[in-house]
Amino acid sequence: MSAALRIGVTGLGTVGGGVVKLLGQQADILEQRCGCRLELVAVSALEHDPDLDLSAPRWFDDALALTADPEIDVVVELIGGAEGIAKAVAESAIANGKSLVTANKALIARHGLALAQAAETAGVQLCFEAAVAGGIPILKALKEGLAGNRLSRVYGILNGTCNYILTEMQESGRSFAGVLQEAQALGYAEADPSFDIDGVDAAHKLAILTSVAFGCPVDLDALHVEGIREITAIDIAYAAEFGYAIKLLAIAELTERGIEQRVHPCLVARNAPIAHVDGVFNAVVAEGDFIDQAIFEGHGAGRGPTASAVVSDLVDIARGIRVPSFGLPVAALQEQPLAAMLDHVCEYYVRLMVLDQPGVMAEIAAILRDESVSIESVVQRGRAPDEVVPVIIITHDAGEAAIRRVLDQFSQLEVVVEPPCLIRIETL
Repeated sequence: MSAALRIGVTGLGTVGGGVVKLLGQQADILEQRCGCRLELVAVSALEHDPDLDLSAPRWFDDALALTADPEIDVVVELIGGAEGIAKAVAESAIANGKSLVTANKALIARHGLALAQAAETAGVQLCFEAAVAGGIPILKALKEGLAGNRLSRVYGILNGTCNYILTEMQESGRSFAGVLQEAQALGYAEADPSFDIDGVDAAHKLAILTSVAFGCPVDLDALHVEGIREITAIDIAYAAEFGYAIKLLAIAELTERGIEQRVHPCLVARNAPIAHVDGVFNAVVAEGDFIDQAIFEGHGAGRGPTASAVVSDLVDIARGIRVPSFGLPVAALQEQPLAAMLDHVCEYYVRLMVLDQPGVMAEIAAILRDESVSIESVVQRGRAPDEVVPVIIITHDAGEAAIRRVLDQFSQLEVVVEPPCLIRIETL
């Protein structure tokens, strides 16, 4: 090993600034643990925190020029986005014989296989621990610590913004819109929060987790994705009454029909460990034939935790640890059958907002009967004639296709005044 691992960082936003800070503050301990210095020699960004000490590294106005510098061993891409300059930086770094470290889940979910193949061909490394669950070292755990297991299911809370919103709704009884506004004011949600609250961020992370857990190619388009926009304070309250919490879960599971990959709100029993993961925290649960169950919890985002994950990849490179990007060489990743979401079977929570009139329950029951969907419990608390009231239905196990037909028919009833709300009940 040379005296130093020479690092170039592109992108000096929240995470990039954290990496610069960590490399500086922890320089001594990192050198002791790696056997060489982790030396920041170059940076490139459109803007940066003026408090960052950038007196030592060379500045590049052109990020692509940085990737071609022969004085750099590893390029860290922290620009973000699946296309454009971030993709160009990643491809150029590998083409120039440099290992690449990134926190860019969108890039890896869309182009990770091509980048991994290019890295293998070039004899360099592609590392992206920080792309999934921030400071939780879940990819290393799956690729290394749990390598002796055949995994059957991996699931978790992969988006801190959604978890914060659902937690605050549960604890305060406030509306989704009100808590979202607070999350934006606190910096937990972006000005345009759709990437988080519509489930896209969690989907990118789950696509990567699925590949690593099950040795298959990344397939973002195979995921079923729903967000939390339609969750109301009414749903939170009734879920608690039935003994559940509502969480946005990302789930990859081996079934007889193939691999299910889905992101959506779930009712989870209050005695399930993941039901108690609150606020901006993330958690991932891995189930395998020898470990039974392993639970990982921690900060899933933020400057410090994500920078810690980025630097953990730099440490591996400095130590000479070489593990395939997805746990297996790209050529060894095997296509797996994909389980169709319409074939999914579970219990369901359904909320209808209806006019409180005689005969409403009879119409609802007839539709469920005709689709062979059995009711486990139902709650209707009327107030006055023609007032809009919630009807809450918990079903026994039913097929996804049947429950969607039920919802379509519910929507056509004159007494149903807004689109039905459907939340799956997950057994964990």
